[in-house]
Amino acid sequence: MTEISAPSAAAAVPTDDGYHRESRWYPYALIAPTMLTLAVVALVPFLYMGWISLHEARYGQVGAFAGLENFRKLLSDARFWNSMSVSALFVVIAVPIEFMLGLIGALVLSQKIRFRSVLIPFLFIPSMMAPIIVGLVWKTMLAGSWGFFSYNILERFGILEGASVFASPDLALYGLIFVDIWEWTPFMVLTFFAGMQALPANPFWAAQVDGANPVQIFFRLTLPMLAPLLVVIGLIRTIDAFKVYDTIYILTNGGPGITTESLSVLGYKYTFDFWEIGTASALAVVIWLVFFVFCNVFYQIAKRRLNVF
Repeated sequence: MTEISAPSAAAAVPTDDGYHRESRWYPYALIAPTMLTLAVVALVPFLYMGWISLHEARYGQVGAFAGLENFRKLLSDARFWNSMSVSALFVVIAVPIEFMLGLIGALVLSQKIRFRSVLIPFLFIPSMMAPIIVGLVWKTMLAGSWGFFSYNILERFGILEGASVFASPDLALYGLIFVDIWEWTPFMVLTFFAGMQALPANPFWAAQVDGANPVQIFFRLTLPMLAPLLVVIGLIRTIDAFKVYDTIYILTNGGPGITTESLSVLGYKYTFDFWEIGTASALAVVIWLVFFVFCNVFYQIAKRRLNVF
């Protein structure tokens, strides 16, 4: 009777070096089209913009090499620093409020409230609307004297009389922040709610069996498990709020005066109102550098303190 021997261990190990080389380069081949597209549509224009920022460029004509003159002119312009403070204040107020309201709304939805299936589709509406439409809607709602909110709330309580919120130097920026909160809080609610629904149920059941109260469950389980989602959404929303343009352009165009002139609006005016193409390019480079530093610091903090990435 013929004895059949078991296959040797050496025979079970692949020896084809070509297979290993293929598996090693396969992931890079998959992302190559995306990286090439990003290089063409993002990297090349950015490098060209950086080149323009080092030249005299006005009225669509690129002139002689200017070195860092455009950056010196930009950083010595009080209007630039005003726009930087406007953008920073907009982010510092709007994003934390949206974040907190988003978490509260998500917690409420996760309690299986009545009519939840009807409420959730309505939450998509503000974020689905084009920013231009959002601006037009709230320009009407907060119009002086006859606007719905202006007439029924601001004038009745003596906050502002006979004028639009967006015409007041003291209230215009806060009006823009209110509009941004109205537009993006539902997005935060839905995002956090989806994250909570994806969390495993077993740890929560175990915590309830051990006698943990809802506050302990939230801070000891929900928040730590949601941390990666919270960090990513917070970073994306911060970047998006910092470069907001559409609603500001429609509602105030940076006014009254320059009280609501964000960096994006200032960049538009440098380019299409003043035709200072070199200065506008320098502004774009500075904004990119600010975000590059901010994102790196944010990444390091989130990695070391929150163990997210």
